[in-house]
Amino acid sequence: MASVELQDVVKHYGDASVVNRVSLSVQDGEFLTLLGPSGCGKTTCLRMVAGFVTPDSGSIRIAGQDVTRVPAYRRDTGMVFQQYALFPHLSVAQNLAFGLQLRKIRRQDIRHRVDDALERIRLPGYGHRYPDELSGGQKQRVALARALILSPRVLLLDEPLGALDQKLREELQQEIKRIQKEVGVTTIFVTHDQNEALSLSDRVVVMRHGGIVQIGSPKTLYDRPVDHYVASFIGKINFLPVRAQRDTAQGGWFVNRPGHTTQWRVLTNTEYQPGQDQLSLLALRPERIELGAGLPNQIMGRVEQVTYAGDGWLLDVRADDDLRIVVKVHNRSTPVSGENVTLSWRHEDAVLLPGEAAA
Repeated sequence: MASVELQDVVKHYGDASVVNRVSLSVQDGEFLTLLGPSGCGKTTCLRMVAGFVTPDSGSIRIAGQDVTRVPAYRRDTGMVFQQYALFPHLSVAQNLAFGLQLRKIRRQDIRHRVDDALERIRLPGYGHRYPDELSGGQKQRVALARALILSPRVLLLDEPLGALDQKLREELQQEIKRIQKEVGVTTIFVTHDQNEALSLSDRVVVMRHGGIVQIGSPKTLYDRPVDHYVASFIGKINFLPVRAQRDTAQGGWFVNRPGHTTQWRVLTNTEYQPGQDQLSLLALRPERIELGAGLPNQIMGRVEQVTYAGDGWLLDVRADDDLRIVVKVHNRSTPVSGENVTLSWRHEDAVLLPGEAAA
């Protein structure tokens, strides 16, 4: 049974359609991320699951029960916000105990559960401190523990790391993943950060204009995006305008740039159907391109700029027709600006996408 189900959910604010017929199933124990830019509907979907927003139509089920009109406090969910939402006048232990006290849990049991929660978030001995005595990362850990201490069926996280610096964000990403796996709680995470989504999730839901564009594992979305929007939103990528012709003998596609006779092969997107007389896009990740003519598909170019990227070098290469290709290399010896280079890639490392989405 799916742990959370949204069926044809719609939400309007005035004349604006914020969520448009979204259907989604989240499996028991799954870590699922809603990813997209501001205004795409991801937070509204999360708040509808939480019970803070009521859909105009459609239904929401948790563990098979229709909760569409059930108030938030009866939904058995735990919520973590970006701004922590801790009670400033209560100690850490009192913040964690607050929900348990409302449920009339015995005092001795509360003490044990608070101590266990502090151990889980690696803050033992911090129970006597107050929120203003904690760092941002410590506050977010306490907020996570407070959401989990009630053993909710579903954990909801609304951009919980958005207020933290990059290094701390990366540390807490691993903490959240560790704790989620230990507890085994079904989790829905909202973010606009692609790296966060890729590193944390079992599956990612890419949203745009209130709807779902693609759902898949992080690897599927990165390697096999369905269109220009998903490909460009997740990671760096090159788009080369091409004309496509099916390879009926061996499968896949032959493609060539308009006005050029050199053909490249593509072994992915076998179900793709280009429109008549329509340009397609060859999508190619910078790290999948190699320097030299060692791989089957090749193009010549001139290095215009070399940028150090920490874990490698980014080369800005210009081919003829002013075509720009970005290449990421890890070689210790790197071409310099002005040098002519050959770029090559494997048949299976390129993806063929509809061209009309590029506008």
